[in-house]
Amino acid sequence: MPFHQSFLEEVTEETEEFSVPSHVLTIHQENTFPNTSEDQEIIEPSAATEELLSSLTTTIENPRLIKLLNETTIKPSPIGFGYRGMIYLGRWPLNYLSESTTMNWEYQELNINEMNNVGGSEALTMHYVQTEEKKIHGALTNKINQPDDVKNLLLLAAKQKTKLPLSYETVVGKNTKKDYTYNVPTKKQGYLKAHAPAVNEKGQMVFGEVYLELKGTKKALVVKNVTKQGIGAWIPIQDHVSFSFQLKD
Repeated sequence: MPFHQSFLEEVTEETEEFSVPSHVLTIHQENTFPNTSEDQEIIEPSAATEELLSSLTTTIENPRLIKLLNETTIKPSPIGFGYRGMIYLGRWPLNYLSESTTMNWEYQELNINEMNNVGGSEALTMHYVQTEEKKIHGALTNKINQPDDVKNLLLLAAKQKTKLPLSYETVVGKNTKKDYTYNVPTKKQGYLKAHAPAVNEKGQMVFGEVYLELKGTKKALVVKNVTKQGIGAWIPIQDHVSFSFQLKD
């Protein structure tokens, strides 16, 4: 059955929203600093963990908590009916609800190359050369408990939506160059500005107290005191540079 036209329009709009514009170029091959991609460990719940999670009304997506549940080997007592116990596993960021994912193609300035052709007799060409090493840092936009888990969940959500190589830190090495050229006519000065692009991710982080309940020969997960907190983050796009070229008299 064909998709409804409005659905296709929504998919197209979202794809275009995160597509890289022509003035943003990758420097993955040219970068003199070898960035390490921030590949996150994908934690799949074990069969036992999957069974525990399936009975919850609150979704648990935190990879570190899922890993802890996978490694939990506590088994209910096979003896005596009426045995009960509650094991407190802590208060955790459970999942992240994304509300807004927007692009800033000029998040932080990297470099400015200049060429003066005011007194020249013919047109010149210039290209991008990074004059100094530049580190670009992302960060959460406000304070929150367990920031490492929170940053990881926001990064997972932003990567899934944008399909871009995101990382909370990226470095552009000194003498990184791009062969793409810009013309500077006579009687003009050329200014080539380079910026690091980034994603701005905003949404709600869901927290809850997690308990492992042992009852007779059964065990179950219990989540109590669920709360939400607004959170956002700036996450740079690794090995990408946004260029803007200006001519002045």
